[in-house]
Amino acid sequence: MLPTEYRLRRREDFATAVRRGRRAGRPLLVVHLRSGATDPHAPGESVPPSRAGFVVSKAVGGAVVRNKVKRRLRHLMRDRMALLSPGSLVVVRALPGAGDADHAQLARDLDAALQRLLGGGAR
Repeated sequence: MLPTEYRLRRREDFATAVRRGRRAGRPLLVVHLRSGATDPHAPGESVPPSRAGFVVSKAVGGAVVRNKVKRRLRHLMRDRMALLSPGSLVVVRALPGAGDADHAQLARDLDAALQRLLGGGAR
């Protein structure tokens, strides 16, 4: 599971990632990435960790399905947090098809979206 210190909790953080970050859409999800804006070498400042948040609406399914999708996405992001620069904000928004997708399909879409946002993939 993704530790609490690596999770977005506040509305302002979600809004910053969605409004000021870059976006990559896939068939099952949309990923918003706001790269870290702080200078890690500035004196006296600690480097904030990368944080991730998840948006899974009722269009995905009932409560059980939504929670299953959130658990899967948190598990997938835990292994991918090291790819992000310190201070980055990531919001993963599940689309309606995510409720019927298995773990491998979600992983494939998440990897493709992150690769595109981090500069490793073509449009």
